[in-house]
Amino acid sequence: MTHPRRSAAAEKITRQDPKGRIRVVLDPDPSGAPTALRTANPSWDCVGDAATHHIVFQDDVILAEGFFAYLEETAAIVPGEAVAFYEGWEGRNSGVVRLGALLGEHWAYAIDEHVPSLALMLPAEVARGYSRFAAEHGNGWPYDVVIQRYLKALGVPVRLAVPSPVDHDDVPSLAGNSKHGWRRATLFSAESVEVTTDECASFSVVPFYQYGEAKCAVRYGARWEYLDTDRYLHRIGLSERCEGGLADAGDAGLPPAVRREVWLTAFATGAVVAGLTLQDPDPDVLRAVMDSLGPGGLCEEYTGTELLAMIPQVRELAVTAFESGREARRCQAENPSVVTDAHPGVVVTGGSPAHGEELAALLTDVGCDAVYAERLGPEPGQNVPAVIHLSDPHGEVYPLPDMLRDAEKIGARRLIHVSSAAVYRGTEAGECAEDTPSTPPHDAQARGWWDDEQACRRWSSETGIPLQIVRLAEQVGPHSPLRGVLATWMLQAWTRRSMVVVEERRHQIVVHHDVAQALAAVLAGPVRASTYNVASAQYSETELAELAAEMARRTPWERPAGPCSSHTPLMSTDLITAETGWQPSASVRSAARAQAQWLACDTHDRVLGSAADVQRANADA
Repeated sequence: MTHPRRSAAAEKITRQDPKGRIRVVLDPDPSGAPTALRTANPSWDCVGDAATHHIVFQDDVILAEGFFAYLEETAAIVPGEAVAFYEGWEGRNSGVVRLGALLGEHWAYAIDEHVPSLALMLPAEVARGYSRFAAEHGNGWPYDVVIQRYLKALGVPVRLAVPSPVDHDDVPSLAGNSKHGWRRATLFSAESVEVTTDECASFSVVPFYQYGEAKCAVRYGARWEYLDTDRYLHRIGLSERCEGGLADAGDAGLPPAVRREVWLTAFATGAVVAGLTLQDPDPDVLRAVMDSLGPGGLCEEYTGTELLAMIPQVRELAVTAFESGREARRCQAENPSVVTDAHPGVVVTGGSPAHGEELAALLTDVGCDAVYAERLGPEPGQNVPAVIHLSDPHGEVYPLPDMLRDAEKIGARRLIHVSSAAVYRGTEAGECAEDTPSTPPHDAQARGWWDDEQACRRWSSETGIPLQIVRLAEQVGPHSPLRGVLATWMLQAWTRRSMVVVEERRHQIVVHHDVAQALAAVLAGPVRASTYNVASAQYSETELAELAAEMARRTPWERPAGPCSSHTPLMSTDLITAETGWQPSASVRSAARAQAQWLACDTHDRVLGSAADVQRANADA
């Protein structure tokens, strides 16, 4: 698949197949907005009648020697799966390739992310159905996101070749992907390896380095959690060993933030490998995969020239950290600590299960043991220290009267009702304190939040169970409610729709990490104030729109055609700081990027981003 401006590069690829099976498919609308999605449909439609498999190349590939013989062997041995022959060093799945290479695997299953589609092979019947799905569900989403959703809907697994027999020819992207910087394979082999097995590794923990941040993908059943690597190491009891090794490692000639995140990633990789095998990895493979660690994690922040100079320092630090992580995990296995069963001090309920589970995990990570339950009970008299209820009066799955009845039945000793700053909509005050509003608001959305708060207050008065209300600014992070302004703009940006910008508005947002810290701070002390406001940061309209565009995709801005509806004003957070000492500390940019990735990769059971989804979200915002 190619654009007429790059047809010469595509023709060069066709000449590499000794059997002449490659067809060049041109962009059907070359003057339109640049997008690979438009050319992908005819590229997947041209499947040969007798074909068992179909592969689509983008026009900027470098193929290993002997690739087409390798391709035929792969098709014979892997009949019913998708095979990605390239994984870039800047993706989450770069961590999958590193683990596979260090463990000597030939194949490894991709984690839940957009499908790497530079050189992707599908079974013929799967290929034939793609364009129909894209026509129904594409809605402007990026091509690699649409094909990920298609394969997920069919239950077709995606396996990654280890090493990659395809590399990325670093030429400017016509589809706007050059903003991702220098892009190459995590581990490229210039000569195709022999296909000897169909066995494919599957990892439940995958450390990776992306956007300058050390992250871990951790699988729980069918769901993936993406968390900071230091949080993961704390969970498994290796945080102190990691920090001690980092302190002893020297500065490595790298910026402190780069040095720390590289160390965390490589240390965690070593710990994961040690938990899977006692064998030492091939030293050459270890150095090769660590060569791409720095460029993969930093390619959006540094030029290719700058990254080339950093590779040796990053590699040596990463190799040292990898060995430190392996040793720490082995010592831990030889001297296991005694684990006792601990009863959670907090039960989180309400909201969506994914959101509630994430909040419970964040609370536990900050020392406030928590679990999530879709409903409380059913056993009475459990004497639960505290219940945190994630309210949503406009889409309540767990009706508030039922929750309040169940909280009393199980013996909850304290209730924290998580409300929203939307209760202040329509208020004229420049900055709202907790005693606003004092009378029922006129705005319909604000009234829904107000009514739920009042129901909780009456319940507390009748039962004698202490209640505190925590009002959150617009939430930012994975699994956040979709009605927020930032989420709405991200959906519009991902799907190439214009963002409607109202210049005079200002916004407050709150990061999930800060929510957990605030709730833990409230729970740590006695019941004082009945209501707290919680927010991480505030933005002007254009500042927030710029954040959405940077984290998702550049898209035009529009001014509203008519008068604007009521907007949520700013609120003061002085009270919670004064009474508990809480202050926001989380990275808004990191949380916004995680939210954008979550929206794009769509870990929901349904496909997001239809016109109706965006219209509903826009109306709410």
